[in-house]
Amino acid sequence: MGAAWRPPLQDRTIVVTRAESQLAEARQRFERAGAQVLDLPALVIGPPDEWGPLDDALGELADFHWLIFSSSNGVDAVEQRLERIGTNLSRRPGTVKIAAVGRKTAARLEALRAPADFVPPTFVADSLIENFPVSGWGLRLLLPRVQSGGRTLLGEAFAEAGARVVEAAAYESRCPARMPVATALALEQGRIDALTFSSGKTVIHTCRLLQRSFGDDWQRQLAPVALISIGPQTSRTCRELLGRVDAEADPYDLSGLVQACIASLAGRPLLRATPD
Repeated sequence: MGAAWRPPLQDRTIVVTRAESQLAEARQRFERAGAQVLDLPALVIGPPDEWGPLDDALGELADFHWLIFSSSNGVDAVEQRLERIGTNLSRRPGTVKIAAVGRKTAARLEALRAPADFVPPTFVADSLIENFPVSGWGLRLLLPRVQSGGRTLLGEAFAEAGARVVEAAAYESRCPARMPVATALALEQGRIDALTFSSGKTVIHTCRLLQRSFGDDWQRQLAPVALISIGPQTSRTCRELLGRVDAEADPYDLSGLVQACIASLAGRPLLRATPD
């Protein structure tokens, strides 16, 4: 008889860094691949410092040609602010089209019965710009975005193409006060096989949390750990702050992140003993 099938991440311990409210799906995907998952919530999603700019733009929504979302957090924030004035995305003016970056962003719009009119073929902002279905010249675009640390690439690129771009803070992603004790202990004991990052900001906040937990020598805790990124921008931040990235998701989503983790760890020895 052949050997019994083993899940590809069995006996591996993976740390997932996402917003606390968004950890469940990532945990489930890694657990289905056999991993033991430890959470490291690296983002706390909340409102921006002020709603005024977004509310002003939404009050003039009929004057825009496109509403461009790069995250499901932006979708939720806009839906909530529209509900305050008696409408929602599914009942937006018929002249306003929606573009969405990322599978999760598009799925959230579908759930709100406001499906995107355009989703780029790959799940990064660069792809949206390269494949946008119409010329940007003369268009008026609304880009709800994170208050700080978000990319200005979209706004700058569309402005260069002749569009009139309004960027408005729809939410903020702040750094938690500390990392979970269980995750810090596993890092200290060298029991972590891989650390996964879902955005550049999760990298930035994870570095802060590691420094708070381990002091100036915090990077030593990552020496045996594979660093896995969800996409090109996240990989760039990893290289800038951590000096390396060991694998990048393809496609740039959670399923790609799991596959990148499997591929990166395939040739690495186990860090903890396999049960008999």
